Amino acid sequence: MTVRLSAFGRSKKLLHPNQCGSRPGLSSTDACLAFTNEIKTLQRPRLNVSTLFLDIKAGFDNVDACALRARLLGSHVPSYMVDWVSSFLSERTCTQVFQGSPNLSFPVSVGTPQGSPISPLLFLLYVAPLHMSVPRGLMISYVDDFSITVASPSYRDNIRRLQELFSTISARGRDIGVAFSVPKTEVIHWRTPSKRTSPSTAPIELEGHLFRPVGVVRSLGYWFTPALTSTHHFRHRVSLAQAVFSFLKCFSFPGAGVRPFLCHSIATGLLCPILTYGADLLTPKSTALRGMNNIWHRVQRWTTNSFFSTPTSILAREAGLPPIITNCRYRRRLSALRVTCAPPYANPTSARLPQSFPSLSSFRAQDSSWHLTKGLSSVYLPLDWRTRLPPHP
Repeated sequence: MTVRLSAFGRSKKLLHPNQCGSRPGLSSTDACLAFTNEIKTLQRPRLNVSTLFLDIKAGFDNVDACALRARLLGSHVPSYMVDWVSSFLSERTCTQVFQGSPNLSFPVSVGTPQGSPISPLLFLLYVAPLHMSVPRGLMISYVDDFSITVASPSYRDNIRRLQELFSTISARGRDIGVAFSVPKTEVIHWRTPSKRTSPSTAPIELEGHLFRPVGVVRSLGYWFTPALTSTHHFRHRVSLAQAVFSFLKCFSFPGAGVRPFLCHSIATGLLCPILTYGADLLTPKSTALRGMNNIWHRVQRWTTNSFFSTPTSILAREAGLPPIITNCRYRRRLSALRVTCAPPYANPTSARLPQSFPSLSSFRAQDSSWHLTKGLSSVYLPLDWRTRLPPHP
């Protein structure tokens, strides 16, 4: 039923194209790629860009079964699907389980049960009306995490626009019975690495709360700085990998414990994904790459039980673990291949490829800001996809 309803929702446009969570073929990487691409596109005509990050309060617990049924019927969803969803959400009970609790069940009239494969999809269908078109900007979501990006000649104008958009989306949320968790709200003012002026400190006031712009924001596992640099993100990845590796070494002492082939499986299945998460979007700089190499060389020695003086080039071959820079390039190429092969009408990142790019469909995102770059010098534009790059050394 999840597959059928998802396909029907996509064909009948019940889901907004910028909803990226809990949909087949879409991941957090697609949301962040579309998000960062729009920021850089808006910065090319020398506009100031700001983003407001919002989180729906207790999203899955506020889905009204009656309102969802009315929305599905109004969208001409087949009656057997609507009846199945209504039966799935009705006559549910909840039991509190803790030490000394009475074994009593209470009826639950709202919410979707978390853990079911169809619950995230039902939530997406329920909150789809919150999405709106943002001129010179973008609204994108991943399940219950929303981000609103706007651009204008000044950050003060961005604050006013974000306040107006927040009022609009909050009013839409009240109509369907959902609200945003204001204390979790964050705002950031983006800037280019070449910008020499001091960072903007313009705050935003929402529902009586004053939010000052943050220096680093965490979204979908990525750490973003105002200049979209990668050092802060990979510093966190190295710290997390070191903590996990220190814990794993407790189970495998030199010459004993976990066997080498199991160490290899742990390194490729656990440590490498932790260390290289985000490499499909961000490129590690030399400083971050040095820290990543240090922890990866320790993993290679742990896998092979080699001496500390063993050359790293030999370690990589003996352990069967490629260098970390090779893993990062591999992830970037896989991400690029997936984006270029994905249908543009189903992937918000593919929908922002140039119109001249050969694709499965001529569809392109209607809310893209690419038209703002027309007439700019080629210095401010990215390389054309047909440009031949020199071979990598």
